[in-house]
Amino acid sequence: MKTFDEILHEAEHLPIEQRLSLAQHLLASSEPTATPDAEKAWDVIIRERIARYNQGQAQSRPANEVFSELDNRLGT
Repeated sequence: MKTFDEILHEAEHLPIEQRLSLAQHLLASSEPTATPDAEKAWDVIIRERIARYNQGQAQSRPANEVFSELDNRLGT
């Protein structure tokens, strides 16, 4: 069996599309499987948030501002 370092070295030499596909697959495989009830609950929350935004009851901010604020809070 190959070591982690060997696998990492090989992965780093893949074309970018394959590296991104591999990364996405690895991330997806480590996520817990959502139950149908959880999917429905998230769908309701998402629809409610979109409706509030469309009605002017919620505001948005650029992602770079949000991530910058998180960096500052975490001290990174």
